[in-house]
Formats: sequence, C-alpha cells, structure tokens
Amino acid sequence: MRKNVLALSIAAMIGGLGFAGAASADVIVGSGGAGNMTATNATQLDVAEGGVGHILMVPYFNAQNGNMTVLHVVNTDTVNAKAVKVRFRGAANSDDILDFQVFMSPGDVWTAAVTATGTGGAVLSSGDKTCTLPAIPAAGQPFDTRRLNPTLSTDAKNSNTREGYVEIFNMADIPPNATAGSLFQTIKHSNGVAACTDSVLLATLVNYTQAQEAAARTAGFDTPTTGLMGDWYIINVAETATFSGATTAVVATAGGVAGRGNFVHFPQNENGAPSVDLYTADPLFRTPAKIAAANYDLPDLSTPYVNAPASSLIPLEQAGKLTQALAVTSVTNEYATDPGITAKTDWVFSMPTRRYSVAYDYSAASAAAARVYSVLTVGGVAVAPQWFSAANTSVANGLICVNSDTQSFWSREEQSFSAGAVFSPGAVTKTQFCGETSVLAFGDTGNSVLGAAVARQTLTSGTYINGWGRVSTLNGGVGLPILGSSFIKLSNPSARAGVSGNYGITWPHRFTK
Repeated sequence: MRKNVLALSIAAMIGGLGFAGAASADVIVGSGGAGNMTATNATQLDVAEGGVGHILMVPYFNAQNGNMTVLHVVNTDTVNAKAVKVRFRGAANSDDILDFQVFMSPGDVWTAAVTATGTGGAVLSSGDKTCTLPAIPAAGQPFDTRRLNPTLSTDAKNSNTREGYVEIFNMADIPPNATAGSLFQTIKHSNGVAACTDSVLLATLVNYTQAQEAAARTAGFDTPTTGLMGDWYIINVAETATFSGATTAVVATAGGVAGRGNFVHFPQNENGAPSVDLYTADPLFRTPAKIAAANYDLPDLSTPYVNAPASSLIPLEQAGKLTQALAVTSVTNEYATDPGITAKTDWVFSMPTRRYSVAYDYSAASAAAARVYSVLTVGGVAVAPQWFSAANTSVANGLICVNSDTQSFWSREEQSFSAGAVFSPGAVTKTQFCGETSVLAFGDTGNSVLGAAVARQTLTSGTYINGWGRVSTLNGGVGLPILGSSFIKLSNPSARAGVSGNYGITWPHRFTK
C-alpha cells in the first residue's frame, strides 16, 4: 500500500536532487566534539507533568457532524528552531491518514484546522507562515484513505479520516546560523514570514548514517532538545459548543531533567525506509512486513530516541517503556444526562501506543488472523502479560478491541451500580475499547456530543442521570495506555433570544497507576 498525497507530491522532485540512492539509516546518537552534533545524553522518556517536551500527543481530533478541530503547536525554545514531524492517525486501527514535516523557528507557533470537505473526507488547512514540507495547499490538504481498510465503502473511508489522534515529534534541533541560504535562515521568520525556500527544504531529503553525523550537522541539524507544547480545541459553530485541552507531552530526560535525544530525522519521501526493524516496533512494518515502510512512515513513537539503535530489540524496548509510562489501572470521570438542561456526555479513550503492540492486517485471510503483534520489553525482558495480546484482544466490525475489567457508576447522592450496565451495539456488559480512539456515549444513541461514528458505543442502561464512574483497566496488573477526557454538552433553557445557551465542558480523565 502506498499513501499520502503530501509525500507523493514531492516524489517527482527528489530524483533531480540526487538523493534516490542515499545511504541508509536515520537515527544518529550525538557524539559531541568539533563538527559533530551535541552529545545525546537522555536515557529515559517520561510523561512531562508541565506539558512541555520532545514529543506531543493529541488524544483526539474530530471533524464529524459539523465539528472542526484546531491545533496549536508552540516552540517555546527561543534559541533553536525545530524540525517537527506531524502524523494524523485514524481512530479505527491507527492507520496513517496524513503526515508531513513542520520547520518551526525559535518561539514560533504553528496552527492548523481539520474540517470535513464538501465530499465528506477530512481536510487540513493552515494560513500559518511557518514552513512545511510539502507545503500545505491554500485550499487545504485532503486526508488520504489508502492505508485504511480496503473493504470499506467510500463513505466509510471518508468517515475514518474525520476522527483519530495526532503524533508530533521534534526530530532535530536547527541551531542558529547567520549564513544566508542556510536551513535556519530559510525557516526563520522575518517581518512575520519565513522564506521557506524550496531548494533548501528539499535538500533535507537525505538519509544520514551515524558515520555522516558531521554532514548532518553541516546541513544545519543538531540533536533534539525539549521545548514543544501544544493545545487543541474542537468547535461546532452551528451548535455554539467548544471543547479544549492540552496535548500530552513526553520529555527525554537525563538524570531527571530534560536532555538531548537522538537525531531521528527521516526524509519526507516515499523511498523505502532503511533497516526498518531497527527503527520501529510497528508489527505491520517489522519483518515479515505486511506493509513496506517508506521514509515518511518514520519516526514514530517507538523510533529509538534515547538508546542507540544497535539491535532490532531497541524499538520494542522504547515502545514498552513509553506504554508503561502511559498505562493506567483505572479511569475515572463525571457524566451528566439531565434532560432539564439537555445534558449529554461522551467519554473518549485514546491509546496512542497500542499500534506498537498490535495492528490490523487488512490483507489477512480472516478477521481472526488479522491481528499482528510485537512483543514489547522493559529492561530487556518481555512484559508479562503483554498490554495487548491474543489473550485479551478480539476483532469486531473491523476494529481491534480490548475489554475493561469492570465498571461502576455512582449518582451524586452516593447510590451506585457495579453491575447491570448494557452497551450497544449488542448487549455487552463491560466497557470495550474498540478502535484506537474509542468514544463511549451516555444514553444518547443519536449524535450525542461529538457525533463520533468510527469507534463508538453507547451506554444504554446501568447509570444514573448525573454522576461519576470508574472503569477498571487492571489488565492483569499491567494496565492499559489510555488518554482522554469527558466531553459534556448542555444548554440553558432560560437563555433569552439572541443569546447562545449552549455550553461545552471538557474534563480530563483521572487515573490510577
């Protein structure tokens, strides 16, 4: 399967630059010293409580039912520019539906919006002056469906581009350089606008080996430092409702403080990714590959950021440690369905590291054979039980599912249900996380709050009108890697004519480890 109009659109230009036969490898451990990149010193990836880091995760985007999602990414580093990878993944099975690179100057903010197109798919638009590779067209860049389940109808594929989550990586720092025509100068804003010179940006389409560290430094790159933060909001203009939140940040640390990670810049082209087992835990890309990975498929959340990619086990270790850092044993939040204020509630559960444990192989002969696994490690030892395995996952309606252990719901007056909850579709009695980013609607079988359509279930009984709930995700003691929030929409029946009476509330989930 080939993908991504953005990546393919520059393929024709690559040959003329002489990079088609470039040496393979793209993760460089900074060694320090004259002419080389600054030494890599980070040894661990941690969730950044302060919200600033090397890697950002947007747990959910939505362009269904009149919604639009707006993203803000901020480079809080006022000295160094950043070469940033942005990848949108679908809510169903984490398929790549759009990826590109953003070159952020010091102190820069990049913004973009995801909306539905007139033909039903999603489109990314940005009026920002920050450089991207490829450039985002003025009319917007449609999302790509070629990695989605080929058995889906055109309408279903379009719907699958309108929900999902986002991965954002600082691949490399770009330190100050006063030389005219340098990478830093072409992406640095001058009077509010960056030059974004095509020839300079296209010159980044190179695969650098460890032995070419000095060449990568001469090209304008350095090992990545922290500094990225981000925010998102979902707005529905017609319904005058807005929901917002901050990205989850991951920071590469050295001795408990932010450090420098590995250089992980891969060129934004369709050339085959080199030595792919060294650079990803994605079970569809690893040997024996179900999909041939291209350069634009990397880096991902498992690409070695703090360890030298000395063996194919290193991506499995990084994915394991990051999954462990995100894993929780319970999820708790509030809900409201009070008809007096037309209250509705959706809970979103996002699992951005699930793809590195289990993926859906659409070429499999049967649904039962569609699950493909990687065995993740922590400290070089396989985690037992695995977060996702044949023992705790299943397939339903083209989605990989994992069950919670139990759930309990309380009213605001100390009453509780610990059993008897019923979910549709079907008559399931446990919360299921079907899909990479799943939505649980409370009571409303219609559009509910978010209009979710890809991986949604409805809790039809077993709760009170208003209250709170806890979903146990013990999962054999290892938990599940979950992010998300409660989205509550309500209206004021006493609002006077000409005054909006609709409101949106976003409460992040509370977790236990």
